[in-house]
Amino acid sequence: MDREKALQIVQKRISGPRFDHTVRVLETALDLAKQYGADEKKTEIAAIFHDYEKHRPVSELQSIIVEKKLDSRLLDYHSELWHGPAAAFIVQEELGIRDDDVRNAIRYHTTGRAGMSLLEKIIYLADYIEPGRQFPGLEEVRDLAKTDLDLALKKAIGNTIKFLIDKSARIFPDTFEAYNDLVK
Repeated sequence: MDREKALQIVQKRISGPRFDHTVRVLETALDLAKQYGADEKKTEIAAIFHDYEKHRPVSELQSIIVEKKLDSRLLDYHSELWHGPAAAFIVQEELGIRDDDVRNAIRYHTTGRAGMSLLEKIIYLADYIEPGRQFPGLEEVRDLAKTDLDLALKKAIGNTIKFLIDKSARIFPDTFEAYNDLVK
């Protein structure tokens, strides 16, 4: 699937600021892919579809997780984590995207996981550092991304864990595992 067709498909599902975010993630991810030697075509597809299910109602995301036997642990955590795994399933079923690396990059862009592929790291980080985002600690991650992908990712995931702890929010186990994997 070419870039323009993919963007047209996504724009039918998400629009406005969320679509603008998707385009910025795409541009950021492609910059990172060029810098770190990732497959640019796979990067395009994963970045374009990473938030494909972001606007689907929570009740429908929950049904997808249950009915399609996705990771049931997700249901014990904030629903913000659900759109990635649901999108990874939907893009395979509805759009025929079967590349495991692309689908995993979509699936884990909200949680991370131990043993992330280069593409998974790029999509996670691009979503975190895209130019429209502004929050404490972000500039340090952006600077690190220019020289060391793993250090940038470790800092981003560490920041996320700290943020969730400060909110007394539950932290999905894959996020801890991603951090621990990057620290070892």
